[in-house]
Amino acid sequence: MGGNDSSAWRRLLRAAASLTIAAMVAAGAPLGAQRAAQQFDQDSAGRRILRDLVEINTTASNGNTTKAAELIAGYFRAAGVPAADIAIVGPDDRHGNLVVRVRGLDSAHKPILLLAHLDVVEAERSDWTFDPFELTERAGYYYGRGTQDVKSGATTLITALLRMLAERVRPERDLILALTAGEEGGAPNGVQWLLANRRDLIEAEYCVNADGGGVDSDRGRPFALNMQAAEKVYLDVALTVHNDGGHSSMPRRDNAIVTLARAITRIAGYQFPVQLNSITRAYFERSAALHPGQVGADLRAAAGTRADTVAIRRLSADPWYNALMRTTCVATMVNGGHARNALPQTAMANVNCRRLPGVTTDAVVQVLRRVIADTAVALAVEEASPQSPPSPMRPDIEAAVRAASSAIAPNLPLVPTMETGATDGLYLRTAGIPVYGLNGIAIDTDDVRAHGRDERVRIAAFQRGQEFAYRLLRNLAAPRNPLPHSGASPQ
Repeated sequence: MGGNDSSAWRRLLRAAASLTIAAMVAAGAPLGAQRAAQQFDQDSAGRRILRDLVEINTTASNGNTTKAAELIAGYFRAAGVPAADIAIVGPDDRHGNLVVRVRGLDSAHKPILLLAHLDVVEAERSDWTFDPFELTERAGYYYGRGTQDVKSGATTLITALLRMLAERVRPERDLILALTAGEEGGAPNGVQWLLANRRDLIEAEYCVNADGGGVDSDRGRPFALNMQAAEKVYLDVALTVHNDGGHSSMPRRDNAIVTLARAITRIAGYQFPVQLNSITRAYFERSAALHPGQVGADLRAAAGTRADTVAIRRLSADPWYNALMRTTCVATMVNGGHARNALPQTAMANVNCRRLPGVTTDAVVQVLRRVIADTAVALAVEEASPQSPPSPMRPDIEAAVRAASSAIAPNLPLVPTMETGATDGLYLRTAGIPVYGLNGIAIDTDDVRAHGRDERVRIAAFQRGQEFAYRLLRNLAAPRNPLPHSGASPQ
């Protein structure tokens, strides 16, 4: 951790111990005890918890998710969740995963899993305007590593559950919060570890993942709520060319670098066929109305039963739409040669592919072999993620999301989406647990700073995202317990 982390950690422990947030009930009080419902200051709680999480370094290099898990566990213990329903587990003392179970009224119904990851990507102080591991408030924004990806989303789930506990809202089924390690790489993946070692803690009917979906906005004005129900899966293929090399004064036609370059160029010139699934087709259909003019018309035409090839060609020029329609492969790393005055004996490249659901690793490798069409280029699979089938769009979940979306903006369109990158939802879908990426925090489409410098989130959008999460959980897990009329309205 950084130079000021030890003092920051002591401060966070004192904050967790005192728990001066007015909403939190006396430490250790049993969940079923007869006590008056508490007032919950959601905005104050959210700011404190987000600050707590941002100020704990959870990077792979020298961070610690266990410290963040212990801190958040303290909030739930103080809110009355029994110790038996709070677990911090993981492969070692640095990569702990927090699992909290809030008991419902009916154990016959399978739980709902709520997911977010605690770890963040690296951030150098010298790159940032502000310290990335301090929550800084400036001009209506919170700055800090994780304010977009995804400590803000984790906070919305935490405060939603704490508010339900404070208000004595008992869900009809168990709600399980899992805050995990290793999503950003560099450590054992928390969801994989839980599935392999403690699946009993996270077994659920379906999962709501705060690290998926999201609200698109333009200069702070939300215009679409994305519900992520599918994702592409990862594949790395190594290309290698070997030969005897020689003196650079006598070039030869089978130069390893040139041969590799031809292979890369052929891959770059190839397009995999268009394959829409139920989620991407619904995305094109519903998002068409959000794009007037030619783009909207092309989206509508591409989603038709007989896809319009001209519309698809125009959409394919946009990297986003192209990635939604096709498996993609692109060279991401190259290495070759051993001396400036020698012909290369070896040249290597990494080709990163993102497979559509249902497309196998073998099928992609076969296509690459055919496109390269050169036996001098050897192909080897370096890393391949398992299949991740799309999650069905359930009317009951859609209805709950639509009802909760009023906390963000009135009449906000709900758009099913497929993640072109990757989330931890992959492992749950593979394990048979459907996943729905939902995050109510609006991010301007031209201000996506996840993994980048000066990561930030609008404070008003964060607060609306908290209200969305609370209403969503109420709608999903306590539908017969009506929402209070005093709920926050969009600002």
